[in-house]
Amino acid sequence: MGRNLQNSERLRPVDLARAHGLSTQTVRNYEEAGILPAAVRTAHGYRTYTSLHAGALRAFLALLPGHGHGTATSIMRAVNQDALDEAFRLIDVSHAQLLDDRQTLQAVQRALRDLERGTPPGPRSKPATTTEPADGTGSGGTFIGPLARKLGIRPATLRKWEHAGLVHPRRDRRTGYRVYDEADVRDAQLAHQLRRGGYLLEQIAPLIAQVRAAGGPAPLAATLRDWQERLSARARAMLTGAAELEAYLRERGRTDPASSVDV
Repeated sequence: MGRNLQNSERLRPVDLARAHGLSTQTVRNYEEAGILPAAVRTAHGYRTYTSLHAGALRAFLALLPGHGHGTATSIMRAVNQDALDEAFRLIDVSHAQLLDDRQTLQAVQRALRDLERGTPPGPRSKPATTTEPADGTGSGGTFIGPLARKLGIRPATLRKWEHAGLVHPRRDRRTGYRVYDEADVRDAQLAHQLRRGGYLLEQIAPLIAQVRAAGGPAPLAATLRDWQERLSARARAMLTGAAELEAYLRERGRTDPASSVDV
C-alpha cells in the first residue's frame, strides 16, 4: 500500500479485533474482501494496520445496520479503490430503497383505511375480471394472471401464498382456473405490501387470518408501528454510517493526498 504511514500508529490484527468484539480472522477476511485497505507487511510477513484501517473498520461497521452487509461491503470496496462515484451511487440506491419502503408502508396504511371503510385496498381502478361469469352464477372475479400483473409479482408467488394460507381463491367450474374475489384481492394486496416491508409468510398468515376473522385492520396496528420504528431506526443508522464514512474519507485524504476529494 503506497501510503505514507511512517507516523501512523501501528496496530496488530488483534488490536482492531478486540476494539470491536471481532475475531482476528474476521479482520483478515475484511481486508481480503476489500473492506479494509491492504495491510503493510513486516519483514516476517505479519500484517500491520494503522489508524486508517481502524477508521475503515469503524465506517464499515457503522454502514452495516443501514445498508446491509452486501451493500456496505461494496461501498467500502469502492472507496478503497478510489471509485467514489460508485460508492455514492450505492448509497443513493439504499436511500431510494428506504424511501420506497416508506411509500410501501403508507400504501399499507391506506389499504387498512380502505378496509375500515369497507372497500377493497389498492388502486381505485376497476380490477381485471373474468371474461365470463367465473362460477356460472353471474359473479365475477380476477384470474391469477391479471392479479399477478396488477401486483407486479409472478403467478407462482400467488400459488405459494395460497399454499401458505394467505389467499383462498376458488376454482372456475368451467376452466378449473383460480379465481380471486374482492376479499382475496384484498388479502393478496396486504400480503404483497407486508412482504415488501420485510415480513415472512409465517408472520403474515396469522395477521391476514385475524383481519379476515375480525373484519377489520386492528390486528395490524402493532405490526405497522413496529414497521415504522424499524424504518426510523434504519434512517438513523444511515446517518451514523454517513458520519463515519465521512470521517474515513477525510482520514484517507490526510494519509494520501492523491485520494482526497471535496467532502
